Amino acid sequence: MLTQRQLLILETIIQDYANVGQPIGSKKLQEQLPVHVSTATIRNEMAVLERAGFIMKEHSSSGRVPSLSGYRYYIDNLVKPTKADQGAVQAIRHALASNFSKVDEIIAMSARLLSEMTDYTAISLTPGSTGVKLEGFRLVPLGSSQVMLIMVTNDGTVESQIYNVPAGMHGDQLEAVVRLINQEVVGLPIEEVSSKLQAIAPKLMGYLRGSLSMLDVFDNVLGKAVHQQVFVDGKKNLLNQLTSDNIEQVKSIYSLVDHGPGLGQLLANTNDIAVMIGDELPDNLLTDYSLISAKYQDGNAGEGLIAILGPTNMQYSKVLGLVDALRLELSQRLSNYYRDFND
Repeated sequence: MLTQRQLLILETIIQDYANVGQPIGSKKLQEQLPVHVSTATIRNEMAVLERAGFIMKEHSSSGRVPSLSGYRYYIDNLVKPTKADQGAVQAIRHALASNFSKVDEIIAMSARLLSEMTDYTAISLTPGSTGVKLEGFRLVPLGSSQVMLIMVTNDGTVESQIYNVPAGMHGDQLEAVVRLINQEVVGLPIEEVSSKLQAIAPKLMGYLRGSLSMLDVFDNVLGKAVHQQVFVDGKKNLLNQLTSDNIEQVKSIYSLVDHGPGLGQLLANTNDIAVMIGDELPDNLLTDYSLISAKYQDGNAGEGLIAILGPTNMQYSKVLGLVDALRLELSQRLSNYYRDFND
């Protein structure tokens, strides 16, 4: 069990290291602590914290830096999120008040805002498709041999794909297929449409003369709508951590956040707000990084995620406050979007 003085010293080391990025010595701590303590006493307390594994020496410096265990203890027991100031909240509201035509545009803007306000890499995931219903398919001729299949859902999502019409198949046949599908699936939750298409596939095959390619196009368009979209902003901020010793690591992390295969696992957050530090993250490339993620609600039975990826010595209090403010404003903006869309 740490004493109040040891807790205060640990907290000060973590906050100062976030500000200056340099090891913290006893003299510097003495200047910053809100209570008068001799440098000898501070050195003794630092020795206790070092033995406990909360701080460590960096190279031969006499100063100390936080360890991953120290950060974890700080997050679990000491951190006090700084409430976002009114100026930041107003900036978020103003940016989200734009006239967006799609939910994806709002989610992408949230990543941009979070990156700009923190100077870290921001990631946002669109809400799942729960509660989203199909409004219908339509075909748009693009010439004698191509059509565009367009799908619209009740949340304003529009997905499309070009289809090369097989030789011998006429536009009337394709229109009949679309009419039949619309009769069967309009109004269904989006996640149920694919199974419904499979159920009526034998009937559709009569129109399509045994060709499966058109059904594949329907499945592809549905897959785009159901799939959770990921938006990443501020990837260049990863370069702020670039040194001559970690070039390959930063290149690999850059690739990871650029929709790499491990991104979904990285963002598997089960809490409203979660902080993962260093080796707690699922990718061993990220031992020098922390991820703060938070869930948001869209007011339409959907749930999405926003996250910040930055160095372990990030300013946790400030970032946690901004993430919380943004998720609340984003939830409100999406609720208003769906309300206006459905009116």
